[in-house]
Amino acid sequence: MAGVTDVVFRQICKELGADVMVTEFVSAEGILQRDDRTRKYTEFTDEQRPVGVQLFGGDGERMGEAAKKVIDWKRPDFIDINFGCPVNKVVAKNGGSSLLKDCTTLASVATGVVKGVGDAVPVTAKIRIGWDEKTINAMDVCRILEDSGIQAIAVHGRTRAQGYAGEANWEVIDACARAVGIPVIGNGDIASGPDLARRKRETAVSGVMIGRAAMQNPWVFREAKQHLATGEEAPPVPVEDRWALVLRHCRLAVDSTRYGAERHAMMSMRARLMAYCKGFPGAKELRQRLARVESVAEVEDIAADSLASANSPVTT
Repeated sequence: MAGVTDVVFRQICKELGADVMVTEFVSAEGILQRDDRTRKYTEFTDEQRPVGVQLFGGDGERMGEAAKKVIDWKRPDFIDINFGCPVNKVVAKNGGSSLLKDCTTLASVATGVVKGVGDAVPVTAKIRIGWDEKTINAMDVCRILEDSGIQAIAVHGRTRAQGYAGEANWEVIDACARAVGIPVIGNGDIASGPDLARRKRETAVSGVMIGRAAMQNPWVFREAKQHLATGEEAPPVPVEDRWALVLRHCRLAVDSTRYGAERHAMMSMRARLMAYCKGFPGAKELRQRLARVESVAEVEDIAADSLASANSPVTT
C-alpha cells in the first residue's frame, strides 16, 4: 500500500469506520539517515489512533534502532514489520517477502526490533504465505515470529510469486491462526461486508485486514461494520457522494504539507483518482482524463462533466 495509506487517506478511512491502521512502509535505513522525505511516511494524527508505523529492512539491529527513532519522533501505538512486500526493489534489498526464504534472518530482524523497542510499544508483523507454491511456510514463520516476541501477525493469503494475481488462500491463513497463540489477522480478497463475515465465520482469525479494496471503495469499512451488525448489505454509494469524496481527497492532499505545490500533489493523486473511478459511468474516458490532471479545478471539471452525463435523460 505504498503511495496509498498516507496521512490523508488514513483520515478518510478512519472517518468511514477503519478500526486500526498502518502507515505506508518505510525503510529502516532511510529513518536512520534522518531523511526528511522518509520521515514524512511515518506521520499520523492522534485522531487516527490506534495506528502503527511499518518498517522494512534486513538487519535486525538497525531495524531496532530505526524503530526507537520512530518512537522518539512520535509514539505510534505499535511498530509493524513488513515481511510481505513482493516488489522487486524491496526484495532486492533483503526486505519484504525475501525474508520468507531466509527464516534465520527473519527471526533476527523480528528479535532485533522487539529488543530495540523494549516495553515501549508492541511489535507486529505482516507476512505472505510463502515465496512460491512450492515453499508455503507461513505456519512455520508464524511460530518463529511468536517465539521472537511478535504480538500479532497479519497474513496475506498469496505467495510472493503470485503478486496480487489469483485468489488468496484462506485455508493457509486459517491454519496459521490455529498454529499460534497470538492474534492472526487475515488479509486478501476482502471487498465487502459478506466477504469479511464469511472469513470471520469460517476461519480462526482474530481480525480481518482490508487493503486494495479500500483504494476504490473506502466506504468498505462502514459497509462491513453494518453487515456484521445487521446482516444486511449497504446500498451502493451514489455517484454524487463518490465524486464529493474524490474532490475532498484532492483538496486535503493539496493542503497537506507532504506534497508541496498543488501540481505535485495532483500528480501524486493520479493513480488514486483512477482507482476511485473504477465502476463509474464512462470509467475508461475518466481514467484517460484523470491521468493528466495537474489541479483540483481540473478534477472539478471532470466531476461536473461526469455527473452531468450520468444525470442526462436518455432519449430514443
